Amino acid sequence: MMDVIKFREIIKQREETDDEWDYGVEQCWKQEVELLTKDIPSTIEFLKNDCTAEEYSWISEVLDDIVELVPSQELVQCYKNLMTKFPEECSKYNIAGSIESAEAILRWEAEHGKGGN
Repeated sequence: MMDVIKFREIIKQREETDDEWDYGVEQCWKQEVELLTKDIPSTIEFLKNDCTAEEYSWISEVLDDIVELVPSQELVQCYKNLMTKFPEECSKYNIAGSIESAEAILRWEAEHGKGGN
């Protein structure tokens, strides 16, 4: 089960972190990715049922990292499906660009297999 409370704490921390403070931003991203990749089915459930517009837009910052760790077509599709639910965020934060990038990673990994790092 995804820890939604913890996720919301991380998002709040990210909101309060100055974009110029790279280390702080990266720490938030790292925690976000860790939490969202821990259990993909429950992350998908969260996206479908509980994710707010604001949370949706913050996730776009780490979508690539999530997909690199766990190349889940279902997760990306679920995230993409929410574009119709949150059109404002999509235009404001170029969510389509994040999704295209994530899909490119999925395609690359399907063709080349998971990277060996």
